[in-house]
This record gives sequence, structure tokens and C-alpha cells, in this order.
Amino acid sequence: MASGTPLRLSLIGRFALRRSSQELEIAASGQRLVALLALRDRPVGRLHVAGTLWPNCPTERSLAGLRTTLWRVNQSSEQVIVATPSLLSLDTGIEVDVHRLVAFARRLTEAQVPSKLADLDSVGVADLVSDLLPDWYDDWVQDEREALRQTRLHALESLARGLSASGRHSDAIQAALAAIRLEPLRESAHRTLIEMHLAEGNRSEARRQFQQCRRLLREELGVEPSDSLRLLIEPKHGTARPPGFGVRAVVTRRGTTARTVSGTG
Repeated sequence: MASGTPLRLSLIGRFALRRSSQELEIAASGQRLVALLALRDRPVGRLHVAGTLWPNCPTERSLAGLRTTLWRVNQSSEQVIVATPSLLSLDTGIEVDVHRLVAFARRLTEAQVPSKLADLDSVGVADLVSDLLPDWYDDWVQDEREALRQTRLHALESLARGLSASGRHSDAIQAALAAIRLEPLRESAHRTLIEMHLAEGNRSEARRQFQQCRRLLREELGVEPSDSLRLLIEPKHGTARPPGFGVRAVVTRRGTTARTVSGTG
């Protein structure tokens, strides 16, 4: 690869291969070849690549399509793909946003102590929220998209906890909210946001978030939140009551008023 500023490949949001601010023009078939090799992140056999990118074509035809696409991609002055007679791989000098995101998520989930602020800011929440190649509908892309979605969800939850531990409660709440937007029925995402509200001392917000989670799970799945989630917002002293329980007035036969506990859920 030519010396100087490295090539940067973006697959989150949309495909773009850039050097500095200049974007390289690559045909659609070439984009799919580059993206596949980037997401595999290892040398891949030519036959596997051809069968993945041209699944409905005979083997000889798919291999011919691969040879043509490879030739076109590497016609630029940049070496994008490294090819041997049997294997293909992305040039190791290309920086890939997905690789950076996955490495960031791994650091967060494996860390024994909260990450440093520089690490917490090394990947933006926008990258953790945006989908992988959202306008591509190939089967292999959808499989990769789902795998990356799970990685992003875990990263957002871990990021929220790291930010909260560093005293950045507002940023932590935004990261937790982003996880919920990404998967509204994920109880662990709601748990993270409830924990962030509690860390900031906002028990009323924590209770409100529990009720929202409870309503979503009831309406969409017909289930209740777990007991462990409920225990987060129950009173620490006295008789614990499920959230949403309150007091209502009941008129007795003699016209006196009694107080009785009743559930609103």
C-alpha cells in the first residue's frame, strides 16, 4: 500500500473507503467483496468468497465474476485486496471501523475496572447505534449485522457503566438510552438505565423506567420483569411492595374511610 495516510473503510452507516477526505470510487460488486473480506477479518478461500457473493451461479461462473471484480478493485493505485492463488484478504494497512468497534467492545466487557476516559471516548455512541450496511440485504450481511448488533448492545451497556463510574452520569444515561432504542425489549438495557438513574440519586426516574419496562414486556411478550430487576427499585426499609402499588380510599358500610393497599398494574 502507498505510504502516508492510511485507507479507512467505513461499514457502519454506509460503505465508504477513504484516504483522508477523498473517497475512492468502487463499483457495487467490488464494495461487497471488500466488505466481506473486512468482516471475515482473515484470509478467505476464493471458492468460499465466490459462493457467498454469487450464491445462485454455477461455480465456474461465480469464480469468473470474482476474478473480474478483484481485478477492478485493484486497478486503482491503492492495493486494497491481497490475493494468492487460493486465498483473499483485505490489506492489513486498512483501518476498518467495525474492527475498531469490536475491539472497543471487547476492552469494555473484559475490563476489571472502569476504562480510562480516553478509552471511553474512543468510539462514539453514534457508531454504536448505527447499523452495519443498512441498505444491503444479502443473507451474509444480515448475519453479520445481527452479530454486530449484539456486540453493540453489550458495548453500550458496558460503556454506560464505565461512564457512570467515572462520574459522567449524563453521558452514561445517553448510552443506556441508546441501548434501549436499539433493542426496546432487552431487560438488561433497562436495568442499565435504572442503575444509572440510581447512581445519580434519581429514584423517581428509576421507578418510572421500571414501569416503562414492565409495560413493554407485558404488552409485547406477556411477561413480567425479573425479580432481580424489581428488587433494584423496591424500598430498602420496611415491607417491600412491588412498584406501582399505592393507596386508595374505600368507603365502608358505616360511611367511614379506610386505607387499603391496591395495585395499579
